[in-house]
Amino acid sequence: MQKVLGIHPDDDMLVALDDLAAGAVVQWQQESILLCTPVAKKHKLARRAFAVGEVLKLYGVPVGKALQPIRRGEAVTTENLAHYAAEVELGDSRPYQWTPPEVTHWQGQTFQGVVRADGRVGTANYWLIFPLVFCENRNVEHLRNALEGPLGYSKQDLAAFTLSLLEQDTTVAQALTRPFPNVDGVRMITHAGGCGGTRADARLLCKVLAAYADHPNVAGVTVFSLGCQNAQIAMFKEALAQQNENFDKPCLIYEQQKWDGSEQEMMQAVVRDTLQALKQANQVQRQPVPLSHLKVGVKCGGSDGFSGISANPTMGLVSDMVVALGGTSILAEFPELCGVEANLIERCVQDDDKRRFLGLMRDFEAKAKAVGTHFADNPSPGNIRDGLITDAMKSAGAAKKGGTSPIVAVLDYGESADKAGLSLLCTPGNDVESVTGIVASGANVVLFSTGLGTPTGNPIVPVLKVASNSRIAQQQADVIDFDCGPVLAGKPLPEVAEDLLQMVVATASASYQAKAERLQQYDFIFWKRDISL
Repeated sequence: MQKVLGIHPDDDMLVALDDLAAGAVVQWQQESILLCTPVAKKHKLARRAFAVGEVLKLYGVPVGKALQPIRRGEAVTTENLAHYAAEVELGDSRPYQWTPPEVTHWQGQTFQGVVRADGRVGTANYWLIFPLVFCENRNVEHLRNALEGPLGYSKQDLAAFTLSLLEQDTTVAQALTRPFPNVDGVRMITHAGGCGGTRADARLLCKVLAAYADHPNVAGVTVFSLGCQNAQIAMFKEALAQQNENFDKPCLIYEQQKWDGSEQEMMQAVVRDTLQALKQANQVQRQPVPLSHLKVGVKCGGSDGFSGISANPTMGLVSDMVVALGGTSILAEFPELCGVEANLIERCVQDDDKRRFLGLMRDFEAKAKAVGTHFADNPSPGNIRDGLITDAMKSAGAAKKGGTSPIVAVLDYGESADKAGLSLLCTPGNDVESVTGIVASGANVVLFSTGLGTPTGNPIVPVLKVASNSRIAQQQADVIDFDCGPVLAGKPLPEVAEDLLQMVVATASASYQAKAERLQQYDFIFWKRDISL
């Protein structure tokens, strides 16, 4: 069995595929290295000796600078390596040349999509309920209790379990027959925004909520407002008009402070009106649509030292395949692109996008420094423990999930990915803030790689968990949808990517349900433009 792996010919480090003891000799191609220290699985070992201040490469790019002398065969750790990313300037660049993957056998294939009146295609048909301010979260939760169970959308497994422990009848906790079979669910959003913060945060919240309301996975919305908050109904409507001037979905809005009657009476009216609107939403039926209507978002979280070798490259190839088929892909998490800016700038089709990307990166980093932090602080303790010891090292592997296709747009948080092809989206690395933004940009399926496991989901778009290693895929089988561990065992990457794309198509057709959906993991946190890494 191979004990180490070299990622790029120019790399100064090898990756340990298993725990390695000091004194062992490892072989990579024609190279033999005697280990002078133990090297933990997923961590890296030096291929040569380094002096203090020398730069080390991984994935072919600089990822760190030696803090102390590093011996050949020594483990690379946070004690002897610090984050380092090369400075990037625009300069002159040649037009980017891309060879798309072979997708002939996918041409002509379809998925069962939800086609809206304007021709846009969703992968689900949800009714969405949210507040404009946190004061109304309780009413959203009341509406959840009023609708999810009676409409057959709520899974009450734990409630039934509790009743069984109490030796009571469990039938009351069982889901009822769904009266609206063409509506995939009634989904709720609660949040901590809308008032008390800056007006800019309120406007961004309204922008994101408007994007969710307009998303082709949403049939219509029920909106709660208190009345006195920063995120006014007029602000939300303005955001909705900016999002889509032809917005024509049912939009039921209730302002509690202007309601003539009790809260109970208002809630009864909300239930009555929403049920009536659900009858209209139920008229939608799925139909075959080309794969060019796929809009995939690619994200990583709970990453490990194998993520950039197995799961992220697999997702990157799927991204390239979707783009080659005329679809759209969205790569986010700007703090996790630190160190690979030069490659991404080279891939931008338009010079304006090159400048915008570099500007957004520098602005983000400046705001981080202003509050006493840095992109270098991005790797979490779990990342570091499992082999991602610098931000540039993490970034070099994280960027792999964006494939190799040309970049057709650079977007700020909340902006729509309207062009077919790969877009860069400015979000934090924070799992939920990032996925929330990816969905607001229009993704209708999210691919989410993980080496340590994470439950993150979304209220209106399926989030598929892609494991970097088979151990976590087996250990967290109720969370993980797809295992990229076979890549580490030598299975060709294109074969694994073909299987993952097949799962994407099945998910978009609702013939496969993402594990996050089965677990009812519906996360939503919008990014306040204060600093968040």
